[in-house]
Amino acid sequence: MKKVKFTFTNSEGHELCALLELPEGEVKYYSLFAHCFTCGKDLRSATRISRKLTENGIAVLRFDFTGLGNSEGDFSNSNFSSNLADLRSAIDVLKEKYQAPSLLIGHSLGGTAILAIAGEIQEAKAVVTIGSPAELSRLTHLFPDEVEAIELHGEYPVVLAGRRFTLKKQMLDDLKKHRVTDRVFNMKKPLLVLHSPTDDTVNIDQAEKIFSAARHPKSFISLGEADHLLSQPSDADYVGECIATWSRWYIR
Repeated sequence: MKKVKFTFTNSEGHELCALLELPEGEVKYYSLFAHCFTCGKDLRSATRISRKLTENGIAVLRFDFTGLGNSEGDFSNSNFSSNLADLRSAIDVLKEKYQAPSLLIGHSLGGTAILAIAGEIQEAKAVVTIGSPAELSRLTHLFPDEVEAIELHGEYPVVLAGRRFTLKKQMLDDLKKHRVTDRVFNMKKPLLVLHSPTDDTVNIDQAEKIFSAARHPKSFISLGEADHLLSQPSDADYVGECIATWSRWYIR
């Protein structure tokens, strides 16, 4: 596997840090992987999934969203809309430097963001979500005790995944205005939904809503007892193999 590190500029002028992983041999097609809320491109499970994809000849671009990992910007000023803008910028740079992604993959909120833009990306032939919410308002259950304080003060610190972040009211307002299931119905692309019934961060009923909203062809794979972050290496490896095998049916 070959690794190419680079930065690109998003719509707000921030430099975002990206990693393109390429197979040793011929590239069959390119993919874009969007990481989960508050995570980064170097999350262990994302790394293992990408490795399985490259072993199957699929190139993978991952990057840190605004204010996360090694990317510039203030995370507290970001929201779902800015995440979508970052994804569009990443797709543009991949298309300019290499080739537009045929496969779009997203984990957790990254998957929801992928669903929101998939219909715009004409070159994308298949879409995959992993543990993703259909209803963005459900994200507030990750910090239920702080929601009122955010609404009252305009911003408030919360602890997510063991790290402290400041979230602003504009983030909550932005989450309310997006109806992702409408985008899923209209995207008209093959969809693979992967979700664990024991996911205690994003309930599996969210996967059911995504799957129900999508048109055929669509597939659903239950991830057994995997946790939300796919912290067991075998779970992440399985997801990577499933994506590689499934996507070959639709990307030729």
